[in-house]
Amino acid sequence: MPESTPPAESKPVLLLGISGPSSSGKTTLSRLLRDIFPPNLVFILHLDDFYLTDAEIPVKDGIQDWDCIESLNLGELRKALQYIKEHGRSPPSLVSQEDQNSVGEHGVDSSEIDRARARVKKLVEKSGWTTPICIVDGFLLFSEDMADIRRLFDVRLFLRTSYGTAKRRREARTGYVTLEGFWEDPPEYVDKVVWPNYVKDHKFLFEGLDVERELNEKLCTEVGIEGMPREAEENMSNCLVWAVQKLERVIMNASPEIS
Repeated sequence: MPESTPPAESKPVLLLGISGPSSSGKTTLSRLLRDIFPPNLVFILHLDDFYLTDAEIPVKDGIQDWDCIESLNLGELRKALQYIKEHGRSPPSLVSQEDQNSVGEHGVDSSEIDRARARVKKLVEKSGWTTPICIVDGFLLFSEDMADIRRLFDVRLFLRTSYGTAKRRREARTGYVTLEGFWEDPPEYVDKVVWPNYVKDHKFLFEGLDVERELNEKLCTEVGIEGMPREAEENMSNCLVWAVQKLERVIMNASPEIS
């Protein structure tokens, strides 16, 4: 049976998980969705805000590994998600470090954003939708090692990108604000750490356990994951349209008065 949760309208919040490899557009998509929905209806929780302290990040083969499950404070993440599920808002004590990191240009034309905003506004008004939507953005949300957290989400969107694109985008970044300072990827970090970890944690979702092949539709259905269509890869405009359509379906299904 597919992983599922009670209907969204019976809860104080809709939890939307957006996951995928590093540099696949997770944070960019999350911020765009927040911007096109009515103010105060959508907020973001970043998995990157739940790293351990810099000194606690595990070292593997002489390199700190920020892209493994052992680098995360999963206890604090679970507590934050539970608070959100109960109260419909972020814990007041949570201050985001991730919001200080840039994500680069999204490439979506302003007219497309305006059209999406108008479409969402009309749908929300027609349906009377008032449930807050919490977007959780993170690179490991759908891994088997975090299956208990994966089950918490009402909607699970999985982004994908190729090795070459992930490497190019990741290596173009200047670095990351951390709990205690600033992190810059050392040389060959994508090849030695980022991509191998992604393959290990997500190959179960793909045909033949090969992350460059198609997603395994049967398995994704079983775990309730919606996979990004191929035409949305490296095209944030298409990715945004796809994500909005998925949320529209949720809102319409929760609002039987919409024909």
